[in-house]
Parts: sequence; structure tokens; C-alpha cells
Amino acid sequence: MSIFQNEKKTNDQNLSENLIGSAQTNRISIGTEIKGDIKAKGDFRIDGVLEGNIETSGRIVVGEKGLVKGMVKCLNAEVEGKVDGDVEIDGQLLLKKTAHISGETVVGMLAVEPGATFNGTCTMQRKGDKKTSPTS
Repeated sequence: MSIFQNEKKTNDQNLSENLIGSAQTNRISIGTEIKGDIKAKGDFRIDGVLEGNIETSGRIVVGEKGLVKGMVKCLNAEVEGKVDGDVEIDGQLLLKKTAHISGETVVGMLAVEPGATFNGTCTMQRKGDKKTSPTS
């Protein structure tokens, strides 16, 4: 093996590690149930069941068969399944027609397809805006 082959292998490994780290999506698959809180940096897709809170600086997708029983906090979210708990989205929350949400929701932007079920309160607030009370 020559010195050039070692360099190429090292560069390929570094490129692979950089790509994996930047494009990583975590997943809870159908048939998987997790009890406990999750804190992540990357995107997350939930097609199984999560009984606990989830927080990420990325995007969360709750698939049509997905269920979250707890708080959801992230940058952006798309819900096709069920969320039973408070939701805090800095960016956009998209509720697909099969979505069921129950709880207090604070979002930057909200998009709801006809057929989605939303039970609770919704406050639209962009990140950095001051919270206002009803008396101010």
C-alpha cells in the first residue's frame, strides 16, 4: 500500500463522516415503543410510539401511525399522526389531514390541511418575540 492510498482512504473517511453527521435523521420505526425523554440535534421521524418529551434543534415528523405522548419542541414539524401534549415550534407546524393534536401549541407559523383535528390552544409567536399577557 502506498502513502497516496493511505491519504485517499483518510480523505474518503473524513468526507463520509462529515456527510453522515450533517444529514443524519433519527427514526422511531413502526412497532417500536420508547418511554423516556429524547434530546437530539438532528431531524427526527416518529412512526412508532414515544411516551415522553422530545426536543431537537432540527425538524420532527410524526408519521401517520406515529404517536407522541408528551411535549414536542423543535424548529419545524410535520404531523400526520397523533400528538398528545404541548407543542413548541420556532418555525412552521404543518398538520396533515390525518393529524390529531391535543394540547397547548406555540408556533411561528401554522398550516392546517382540511380534515386535521386540533384540540387545544394555539399561540402564534415568532422566536425572539416577547410573550404578551392578556392584561398588557
